[in-house]
Amino acid sequence: MSNKLGKATDQRLALLKNQVSYLLWNGKIETTYARAKAIQKLADKYLTLAINTYQDVIKVTKNKKVKGVDTKVEVLNDGPTKLSARRRLMASLSDMQETKGKKESLTAYKLRTEDVKHPLIEKMFNEYAPKFDKRAQELGQKGGYTTVHNLGMRRGDAAEMALIEILPI
Repeated sequence: MSNKLGKATDQRLALLKNQVSYLLWNGKIETTYARAKAIQKLADKYLTLAINTYQDVIKVTKNKKVKGVDTKVEVLNDGPTKLSARRRLMASLSDMQETKGKKESLTAYKLRTEDVKHPLIEKMFNEYAPKFDKRAQELGQKGGYTTVHNLGMRRGDAAEMALIEILPI
């Protein structure tokens, strides 16, 4: 019963999709122990997918008109395996939106976010994947990207609580 979390299939999948997305975006989440274990399994799976494919890029030269003059611009496109991984992650995770900083102006926020269509996916490929790949090279160990800490019982219904977080790098 613990792997079903006491929910119907569609509700369970939606719950896990949202909680895994929140974990990957914020770095940690407090939830029940059973949910934390289910989230840990999915988060490690998605991070492994990003780590194994983040280096698959192809350089492409494109012609672009700037003020009536043709110029050649080099662009990095995703290779086939990275593109497939990106699409699988976009299907499996909720889309998280970038938030404006407290002292950040609206124009600075727009400039920072204009090229980013899926911030969570970009964060996985640009931040998590290189750091965890470097960690795997140094330690010779892959996997184990998240950790679950037991927090004790929740007041009210005595559910066992846990804190799941992505390992600091």
